[in-house]
Amino acid sequence: TGGVVPANGHNASQNGTQSDAGGKLQEDNDDGKVGLGKKVTLLRGISIIIGTIIGAGIFISPKGILKHSGSVGMSLIVWIACGVLSLFGALSYAELGTCIKKSGGHYTYIMEAFGPQMAFIRLWVDLIAIRPAGMAVIALAFGQYILEPLFMPCNIPPIAVKLATGIGITSVMYLNSMSVTWTARIQIFLTFSKLLAIGIIIVPGLYQLFKGETKNFENAFEMSNVKLSGMPLAFYSGMYAYAGWFYLNFVTEEVDNPERTVPLAICISMAIVTSCFVLTNVAYYTVMSAEELLTSEAVAVTFAEKLMGKFSIVVPVFVALSCYGSMNGCLFALSRMFYVASREGQLPEVLSMIHIHRHTPLPAVLILYPMTMLQLFVGDLYSLLNFMSFLRWLFIGVVVLGLIYLRYTKPDLPRPFKVPLFIPVVFCLTCFFMVFLSLYSDPVNTGIGFAISLTGIPAYYIFFYFSHRPKWLQRALDSFNRTLQILLMVVPAEQ
Repeated sequence: TGGVVPANGHNASQNGTQSDAGGKLQEDNDDGKVGLGKKVTLLRGISIIIGTIIGAGIFISPKGILKHSGSVGMSLIVWIACGVLSLFGALSYAELGTCIKKSGGHYTYIMEAFGPQMAFIRLWVDLIAIRPAGMAVIALAFGQYILEPLFMPCNIPPIAVKLATGIGITSVMYLNSMSVTWTARIQIFLTFSKLLAIGIIIVPGLYQLFKGETKNFENAFEMSNVKLSGMPLAFYSGMYAYAGWFYLNFVTEEVDNPERTVPLAICISMAIVTSCFVLTNVAYYTVMSAEELLTSEAVAVTFAEKLMGKFSIVVPVFVALSCYGSMNGCLFALSRMFYVASREGQLPEVLSMIHIHRHTPLPAVLILYPMTMLQLFVGDLYSLLNFMSFLRWLFIGVVVLGLIYLRYTKPDLPRPFKVPLFIPVVFCLTCFFMVFLSLYSDPVNTGIGFAISLTGIPAYYIFFYFSHRPKWLQRALDSFNRTLQILLMVVPAEQ
């Protein structure tokens, strides 16, 4: 077992892998070392962010936002406000990404600011709840839309959706396991296809608007249905649609020239996404009244049927591709978080190993598969969304709080890109405000979310409080690492 890892932690194992590595591993890496190369250029960075943000959100969330905001005008204001807030969050992350040049996103930043226990709780919640649920939601939308043209005008049997979804998830896992380069290339293609899909909605919609189709905008700010308690849920739906601006920070170590690329990719992407989202909603309202939008199962498809007749059959295909791009971008980024957490010693060591020929973090890619499949066959889309959103915003708020905290505790950190302090402060307050209001408007899901995050505390002490780990657990972990390492043909990355 030449490259099998000794039990005493990661550093001891870094150098014992030359024999496995063999020097002839040129295929997907620049210098023949087993490791993750710097393959994320500016275009790939933009395609990761846009490709992950524009998933099912714009095709699902208009309903949630309109329902909770109470009027057409308010819903558009919520879309714009969510775009600006997401930009604030993204700029804060750009600063973090340029001063802490490690991959891993939220996890790494919480680790740097608040220490390993807090970081582990974030990781634990991600692993058992947020990420599998998030992947399941996008994947279900993919399954629904990819089958739509085949079953029109009938309803699709739920089991068929689940099967299509399962195939979608499996193929994304396979792609990410096989090649970093191809994952990035396909991501660029999918990003262009989803921008085209949004163009197919915006252009005819705006054409209708200029022709004078404005009846759905009359009394746009009718205040009779607007309830304050619904606003945080409207913001949840909106912020969910924009979620994904942080994914480039998960792969910082693979970004070419991160000081320049990360902030630039984030700013360009957010400008494109916000304008796409607001214009898409304006387009929807030129054709559909608020009531029609709320009763529609798939807003984009209803829109296309009204405006394009037979041509509408292509819209679900584009939406499915869009969801696929989101799954691909998500998985590419998230696997890096598990990779880094394992490198820090907070997940089994095999997760920070690289496939000896393909140079992909194979075990880190596969870890989400069983949990996502489980979530897929259990649970309801919308309650999953509220339940995930609460935890997600709580921890994103904590990360940005960490940025403010680091400004005071580590003023000497080099910060090639620095945002004015009011940006992280406003964003942080918004996150916590949304969290507290959701406690008020959806206490059950929020309570479940809290309970799940609290299970991270005993888990931390059972699994990772190193000096007190029982012998039997250590032996079991060692043999688990060794077996998986041999099965998956992976070795620790070379320094």
